[in-house]
Amino acid sequence: MRTELRTNPVNPLAAVRNLGILAHVDAGKTTVTERILFATGTIHRRGEVHDGTTVTDFDPQERDRGITIFAAAVSCAWDGHRVNLIDTPGHVDFADEVERSLRVLDGAIAVFDAVAGVEPQSESVWRQADRHGVPRIAFVNKLDRAGADLDRAVESIRTRLHPAPLVVQLPIGTEDGFTGVVDLVRMRALVWADDGGTATVGPVPRELREPADRRRHALEEAVAALHPGALDEFCAPPGGLSDATLAGALRDLTLSGEGVVVLCGSAYRNRGIEPLLDAAVAYLPAPSEVPAVRGTHQGTEQRRPADPEGPFAALAFKVTATATGRLTHVRVYSGTIEKGDTVWDPATRRTERVARILRVMADRHEPLDRAVAGDIVAVVGLRSARPGATLCAPDAPLLLEPPAAAEPVVSVAVEARRRTCRLAQALARLAEEDPSLAVRTDAETGQTVLSGMGELHLEVAVEKIRRDGGPEVTVGRPRVALRETVARGVTGFVHRHVHQTGGAGQFAHVVLDVEALGHEGEYAAGFEFRSAVTGGRVPQEYVRAVEAGCRDALAEGPLGGHPVTGLRVTLTDGSTHVKDSSDTAFRTAGRLGLREALRACAMTLLEPVAEVTVTVPEDAVGGVLGDLAARRGRVTGSAARGGVAVLTATVPLAELFGYATRLRGRTQGRGTFTARPSGHAPAPPAR
Repeated sequence: MRTELRTNPVNPLAAVRNLGILAHVDAGKTTVTERILFATGTIHRRGEVHDGTTVTDFDPQERDRGITIFAAAVSCAWDGHRVNLIDTPGHVDFADEVERSLRVLDGAIAVFDAVAGVEPQSESVWRQADRHGVPRIAFVNKLDRAGADLDRAVESIRTRLHPAPLVVQLPIGTEDGFTGVVDLVRMRALVWADDGGTATVGPVPRELREPADRRRHALEEAVAALHPGALDEFCAPPGGLSDATLAGALRDLTLSGEGVVVLCGSAYRNRGIEPLLDAAVAYLPAPSEVPAVRGTHQGTEQRRPADPEGPFAALAFKVTATATGRLTHVRVYSGTIEKGDTVWDPATRRTERVARILRVMADRHEPLDRAVAGDIVAVVGLRSARPGATLCAPDAPLLLEPPAAAEPVVSVAVEARRRTCRLAQALARLAEEDPSLAVRTDAETGQTVLSGMGELHLEVAVEKIRRDGGPEVTVGRPRVALRETVARGVTGFVHRHVHQTGGAGQFAHVVLDVEALGHEGEYAAGFEFRSAVTGGRVPQEYVRAVEAGCRDALAEGPLGGHPVTGLRVTLTDGSTHVKDSSDTAFRTAGRLGLREALRACAMTLLEPVAEVTVTVPEDAVGGVLGDLAARRGRVTGSAARGGVAVLTATVPLAELFGYATRLRGRTQGRGTFTARPSGHAPAPPAR
């Protein structure tokens, strides 16, 4: 096991890799992480998800449910490199955990099921990584399963994710007979024994030489088509690419995002993990190879390269409460931090003292004296830092852009069975740890409402209250987050705001056009404000006040007090008073004017919808289709795959509550489904 850690005296950051494991639920992310820890000698016994013995799924709920819920960080050493890994959730309800993790990662390993290929959440996390510009390599897992097909999985990567897949391995054996791989870069065979362990390296088997040569040539052609340097060598006599040129070109294409290196194996049987680690070290970037982090100070943009000698700057991406205190997980982008240092939070304008620094190993921690640029660590002692907070040197302030928090789509009413203030404290702690949870009090009923990303997300949150010693909680039926939008707008709507109180009054006159953002029959999210006022009839500073007032009015629509979206407001005219006009008057006019204009518009209620993928036995397709139709689902596609049918449909989110139980009943426990939010659609009229 090549687990020694060496330091490059010229550039220590070159020996660091900050990587995430991304995939659809049940593709094998946690098992891959577990086998990586075993291969690097970090653990000495392989844990299993089904036994609840894995390192990263340490939370009791994760072990009970058999899925990853919370992103967990671990650290290991491989071939002289420090590898910091974050095992991310694969369920769509916990996509916000993935978003915060990707914000601080330099590279990622995307894991795909060799039977299913690219699945819905695989596509979602891939797009998230695209937004953050995170380079990736792909690992096609579970090649030992019946129906596993590397070529089919690679084709799904090509057609659904659209990078150029660069396959660098050829499997040896199929399905249950899968025993190893041919390394197409070095043209050698790696074979594992039945009990896993270290691979035996040897020449390519005679029966595989022809297909290996053919695939090596196809790999060289694909690389040469994308990499100018490789193309020159490929076209020059005697043709082809050297191993060094091929490896260098693969790294360049990975870092640029033009290609994705594809490896394969079976994590459960411990086959393919060492080559995966070699590829992660060889092709994915070090902290010093990613662009300098960008931030702002007093309105000007600044860049901080990954320099341990530079001013300190870090981003908090996760906060957890433990029995020994509050842990704030941070990515250090620049500078160095030591125990006892004071850091500055520019958002809250508060100083914090770092009591301890810890190397995180899931639920275990190793004390450190210092952390430098490129490190992902946890710190103890920060009282007010929240996920997304910037921590920097007090004498070199910088505000980093926080991860975007997802908007909750499902809500439940919660109340303690006995009157106690502990519920409010427990909910506040939940919202502090998970920004995708929101807590509010319903103005009409006085109930406490907890909102999140899905039914499972809220179940986990409520169960966490119970398990952490909080009060006994009763939960109402989940409700979806409705929206209102404009179906038919109004033009030339006039509103005058005149208010006299004996002193300086308020006067504002605005004329508004309100229209839908989307085309006819389509509904777009968002809000646009434009000004078409000419002749200076409404000064620019008052135009900004009108826009702010209009945004205030979007909080409650006329149909049921739901937020309003999908409209464009144009300020076409107005007038002012010499003494009584002000920002406040025009903001009030914008708010009240838009509220009245919306009452004059034809409004439509929108409900969230989800893209659902249902995998069922072929003999149960009819019943499942009927059930989807009864749930107002619109089937968008179907495909047969290895004796099962894969159905895709768009279904209102409100109709999916309890669907898992119903599907199991209709398919005798053999059916599964996944859902991911896909926007809003018109809701049916109330009966």
